[in-house]
Amino acid sequence: MATRKELLSWDEVDRLVEHLIPQFRGEFDAMVIITRGGIIPGGMLCERLNIKEVLTAAVNFPFEAEREATKLFAWPEFLQFPEDDLIKGRQILLVDDVWGSGRTITAVKNRIAGAGGYPFTCVLHYNPYRSLFTQAKPDSYAAITDAHIVYPWEDYRGVDKVLLDEPQL
Repeated sequence: MATRKELLSWDEVDRLVEHLIPQFRGEFDAMVIITRGGIIPGGMLCERLNIKEVLTAAVNFPFEAEREATKLFAWPEFLQFPEDDLIKGRQILLVDDVWGSGRTITAVKNRIAGAGGYPFTCVLHYNPYRSLFTQAKPDSYAAITDAHIVYPWEDYRGVDKVLLDEPQL
């Protein structure tokens, strides 16, 4: 069965971000944005929430080609992560675009907690059908989906990369 694709407009992304804001309790000391997907929604949220300290985390899950079947079980490689003293004892809003398998955001959440921070996870889309975690989900999300979401900042990739049925004019 083919995966359903959903191409979002900037207006739809803006509405999703607005839907998230009432879900937050209290204030955050800082934001950690997961690159690359979380950069734009994180930027939109930090403006609306007046969060001035914005940090980034970049994670890779390496795997060997001959072990394709086990690639979901690879240990995360943190390519970029804030120093512990920037996180310890602080309320951290952790932002990504989508919770698909949940691996990336869970790895970053656990590392923030391990550094003594208090992470609150936030995504635009939560896909419980792909999640590897049966007992975990984002603390806040704007929508539940079973589709492959294509955000407006991704549409430059072309038809072959986003697997759209119709070419965009």
